[in-house]
Amino acid sequence: MEIAQRMHTNTQQNIRPPAVAGLFYPASADELKQQVDALLAAAGLHTNFHAKKPSMPPKAMIVPHAGYIYSGLTAAIAYNRLNAERIRRVVLLGPVHRVPVRGLALPDADAFATPLGMIPLDKASMQRIVCLPQVVTSAAAHQQEHSLEVQLPFLQRVLNDFTLVPLAVGDAASDDVAEVLNALWGGDETLILISSDLSHFHPYSEAQDIDAATTEHILALKQPINHQQACGATPVNGLLAVAKIRHLQPYLLNLRNSGDMAGDHHRVVGYGAFCFHEKTLHGGEHG
Repeated sequence: MEIAQRMHTNTQQNIRPPAVAGLFYPASADELKQQVDALLAAAGLHTNFHAKKPSMPPKAMIVPHAGYIYSGLTAAIAYNRLNAERIRRVVLLGPVHRVPVRGLALPDADAFATPLGMIPLDKASMQRIVCLPQVVTSAAAHQQEHSLEVQLPFLQRVLNDFTLVPLAVGDAASDDVAEVLNALWGGDETLILISSDLSHFHPYSEAQDIDAATTEHILALKQPINHQQACGATPVNGLLAVAKIRHLQPYLLNLRNSGDMAGDHHRVVGYGAFCFHEKTLHGGEHG
């Protein structure tokens, strides 16, 4: 009802409606709030973050994008680290699963909707990168894509007012992604968010080994990550390239798989949460 009312009052806007509400997360606004808030509340009890806690929130994160009953807790552990007072823009990249794309696709929309309401797109930032040869506009690429959508309710619950730059990533080089990220990097007001699961459909112990190796590569800022290691390997590699040049420090927040959540250990999907922090010129964390 809330979406219908708000869309009715914004008839001049082009709204990308939710595609996987009721599938990956609850379609009811009240149920969705309850589930996201419960995951955020539980997240503090499950973090793997044993390193010295940085004094500043992350500049970038990698979070999974499965159904909330599977990867929601891992995602919540990352989202708990955000500073709602600072972040005003989220640059969100995720892999395409349904519609092939050459390059990185912006949507043909003014806002994205979820059961929790609408998120305005940062049209000025989108206009700034649309001139790049690897950036295209494709409503079809975004229409049914879940990798971006499942992140939005978490962002709506942990941030205040913010705008979104959503990019569905298809066939692109890591340098193509890195160029876009650099163009949109901004300052403390901008969060770079990469949506990616890890290995897919291996037995439990095999998946653990694969995901542990992938984690080592991410923490070393080592490319390339391949698509057997992470479905979002392309945007992950772009972030790793930028993180290395900008001297970001990566941390592992949580690592698990669907077998830990659903009990089936025969064919599991891996989930990891990582944060990347900027350093001062003296090598320490900001703040």
